[in-house]
Amino acid sequence: MKALVTRQLWLAGATVGGLAGTLLGAVPAMAGGFYLQDQSTKASGRAFSGEVADQGAESLWWNPAAIGGLEGGSAAISVTAILPRADVSNVNTLIVRPGQAPAPVGGDQTTHNPINNGVLPSGSIAHGIGSHLSLGLAITAPYNFTTEYSPTSWARYTAMTTRLRTIDIQPSIAAELAPGFSVGAAVNVERATAYLSNALPNLSPLLPDGSQALKGSGWDVGFSLGAQFHRGPLSLGASYKSAITHTLKGSVTIAGLLGPLAAQNTTLNTSAQFTTPWQVNMGARYKITPGLTLNGSVTRFGWNNFKNIYLGAPLNTAMPENYRNTWSYAAGFDADLSPTWTIRGGVQRDMTPVRGEQRDARVPDSNRWNFAAGATHNFGKSFKIDAAFNYLTLDNAPVNRTTAAYAGTIVQTPILVNGSVNSPHVFIFSLGGRISF
Repeated sequence: MKALVTRQLWLAGATVGGLAGTLLGAVPAMAGGFYLQDQSTKASGRAFSGEVADQGAESLWWNPAAIGGLEGGSAAISVTAILPRADVSNVNTLIVRPGQAPAPVGGDQTTHNPINNGVLPSGSIAHGIGSHLSLGLAITAPYNFTTEYSPTSWARYTAMTTRLRTIDIQPSIAAELAPGFSVGAAVNVERATAYLSNALPNLSPLLPDGSQALKGSGWDVGFSLGAQFHRGPLSLGASYKSAITHTLKGSVTIAGLLGPLAAQNTTLNTSAQFTTPWQVNMGARYKITPGLTLNGSVTRFGWNNFKNIYLGAPLNTAMPENYRNTWSYAAGFDADLSPTWTIRGGVQRDMTPVRGEQRDARVPDSNRWNFAAGATHNFGKSFKIDAAFNYLTLDNAPVNRTTAAYAGTIVQTPILVNGSVNSPHVFIFSLGGRISF
């Protein structure tokens, strides 16, 4: 029976696999995998095409060198509303209980908009502190989202509630080493909390489902490095943001099992460990006329760090995720219509790290296009209001990651997942302000 408990909890760990998904704040949402890139309204308005090469506190998340050579101070704040839309539907998912023929999983056959709407705040501040040296601080939320499937959904054995919250605190320093050339460095201190749940099948289809839930939290640290070069109409930027290995300490609870499985209902303290991807950002801005600037960027994401979800004692196991490295490409423009009005726009192509044969209901992520538009109104020289709109369209994709309850035991119960995510798209509205002092 002890082995059965351990295997069950291993599956509870598979719930953390939602961490692979959920940490995957990605369910068809804002950027590939579980990364939320919406950390600046100005950036959103041009599809994140110029940030690594742009200057100002609002670009700190992308490049700590963005405040190099700053005279005086600057600050920015933004609030972004994210409204995902999708149907996640069953095609022919089967459950194979011990000694029984494969049977339809039953339940509600379609879940409308399982990804919750969200509001994402961010802010930054920076100030020059002497000859060519600047300090800054950015507070962002790079991985945040919630997905919910009802206890009667066809996807209940794969996912019910998946909730991730992070906050990233990034103190930064930058130095202008020569006219137009700056370097910067930052520490990224992240707080992560997660809650993951799903149903567990009892051995008889006549009995109600049991459940399992994992929750945890923790603080972890990474770093960012960057450089910028500005000469005449040309600005170049490059940065590296490290991977961060997160360790969440918490508990896993199994409840509602009946009959021969009833003895396995328990709550145990445990931990989960996973690694978020590194990023290499490269970009350029070119002012082709006094009022028109073109932007372009390329980002490489190190998602292959997200190979496994590791569960600590007493589970001591790992769940494969096998994400792949990806690319993101963006192009955009900023156009000054007058001394008080600037408009901008852009387009971004972002690839999913989820392998096609391993997509689950927690993270039905797929390749996406991001179309963006934005504007800025200047209230004098020291205060600006930014607004932006993004429309993301994602590919329809199969949901096909097979799983099993009580894996490796005599009561192993495979769930042969066969579903689809249809018409996924996202509306994003952002409003922000910038001030110089």
